[in-house]
Amino acid sequence: MQYDEQLSLLRIEWASGADTRTLRQSAEQLLTLDRELGVRHLLLNMNTFPDISVYDQVWLGVSWMPGIVKLPLERVVLVNHRHRVHNQLAIDSLLAMFRSIIKFDIQYFPQPEPGLKWLADYSARLPELQAEWDAVYGAGPVAASSLGVPPRHQPERL
Repeated sequence: MQYDEQLSLLRIEWASGADTRTLRQSAEQLLTLDRELGVRHLLLNMNTFPDISVYDQVWLGVSWMPGIVKLPLERVVLVNHRHRVHNQLAIDSLLAMFRSIIKFDIQYFPQPEPGLKWLADYSARLPELQAEWDAVYGAGPVAASSLGVPPRHQPERL
């Protein structure tokens, strides 16, 4: 996870591999963190997330989506490569259920970098944020960690 207060931008990436046992707890913590920070720009990288189970999809629709649509979000980027068809369909069905009450703009991107540019209106801060992310994570896999409030501007993966 990475947060930039100046851009009101929160970047989230799943790092628990195929283990989704902490999905619900992490999703609830994400809502709490978003509320506390008043995040306006959110990037969720679904490329690192395993296929969403039917049970988790139902839970997300019943328990999580009602909270996310109440946040002060303005723009959301869902990073999902076109080969990730299962998650694309799961996400699309969740969005369809709430389309009439979603007040923020949602865009899909296959990779995080172009999504960050769109979220931040091509801010001059983006190279610094990307360098910070790369310094901590690089391009390799990351061990699982819990979702918590990171030190200011400190990237952390879920």
